[in-house]
Amino acid sequence: MKVLKFGGTSVGTPQRMKEVSKLISAAGEQRFVVLSAMSGTTNALVEIADYLAKHNREAAGSLTGKLRRKYAEHVDELYATAEMKAETLELLDDIFTTIGTAAADSEKLILAQGEIMSTNMVTNYLREQGVRVKLIPALDYMKIDENGEPVLSTIRHNLKAILENHPDYDLYITQGFICRGPNGEVENLQRGGSDYTACLVGAALKTEEIQIWTDIDGMHTGDPRFVEGTMPVRQLNFEEAAELAYFGAKILHPTCIQPARYAGVPVRLLNTMDPAAPGTLINNEMRRGTIKAVAAKDNITAVKIVSSRMLLATGFLRKVFEVFEQYKTPVDMVTTSEVGVSLSVDNTARLHAIVEELRKVGTVEVDSDMCIVCVVGDLRSDNLGFEARVTDAVKDIPVRMISYGGSAHNISLLVRMADKQAALQALNENLFKQA
Repeated sequence: MKVLKFGGTSVGTPQRMKEVSKLISAAGEQRFVVLSAMSGTTNALVEIADYLAKHNREAAGSLTGKLRRKYAEHVDELYATAEMKAETLELLDDIFTTIGTAAADSEKLILAQGEIMSTNMVTNYLREQGVRVKLIPALDYMKIDENGEPVLSTIRHNLKAILENHPDYDLYITQGFICRGPNGEVENLQRGGSDYTACLVGAALKTEEIQIWTDIDGMHTGDPRFVEGTMPVRQLNFEEAAELAYFGAKILHPTCIQPARYAGVPVRLLNTMDPAAPGTLINNEMRRGTIKAVAAKDNITAVKIVSSRMLLATGFLRKVFEVFEQYKTPVDMVTTSEVGVSLSVDNTARLHAIVEELRKVGTVEVDSDMCIVCVVGDLRSDNLGFEARVTDAVKDIPVRMISYGGSAHNISLLVRMADKQAALQALNENLFKQA
């Protein structure tokens, strides 16, 4: 069995739903399919929930009615038979009634309805096409604990019981993003939502493969929006994929693939617009001596703390990092010298308070509008010349910080946002076009 996940754009219109349905029902094998809400739906539901939280039921009702009419049009376009149109409209009416009568503090319940609608619509379309398909509500098996972490043992037990009770189907459809909390309440998965659901299902069932279908042909050597001449990356190690995701590659959330990694289930990134393209395979294999890709993380702020008291002193770094811990602000990059430490953050909400605290231990300088450019691959220190190729590529670009050695898969450069595109283009030319 394989797990296939499709995002909001992949099921964003009735025509896209038909195309996805054709794709997932083509192979003669059992498949477990995870669907997001139709594109635009979650944003509309967030707005409705916000009006309800503000006790403005008139505005919430107006938006709900608008969304209801939009879905009625989708139903009319999606189904061929009057019977299936009527059945689906009745189901959607029940869902919109749930939204319209929800309590003011029911945001998570309201947000869950987007995935519930899309999965029911696709399931009914497949039924109309004569496909043996079973809808498995995520609320029947997906559970998180009081810390928001998935309870994999419970997920595995629930899923296996459901599949054992319903063995004779070609397709199983479920919702991404939604789950039950520790007390049975409706909750939402964080860390990439539907991608996380797919990886949790794949890990729980130890499936052959997890496929994440988007509108992009897998991971590229650089971001095609900023870099000309990028090339698809056909294979990544889980560590490399996590580094790229954390440092700006939007195709994946940095931690959502971890359940698959620990279970040893490969993840493949595929393109719904070009199903024949090979995409990108992510697994535990490390291909030695190769640089895979470059990503960039925007809106970074650099903080530099200088103090002669740091020289030969113990506890200085601890004091610095305790300040960031106190204000719950994660640090991205760190470099040190004999009398100073430079680091970067992407959350400036508490920066003023942090700087005031840091001034108690040294002189503080702050540089904003920065960007982390991250080069990812097999970057162990015994790969001679790799770091030289990176630095040579940016020889004409001012670099504020360089971080190398903290990971065997990553060299990070801190540059100004104004120099981001030039840095990415230069690295793509130097690292990949010469290969």
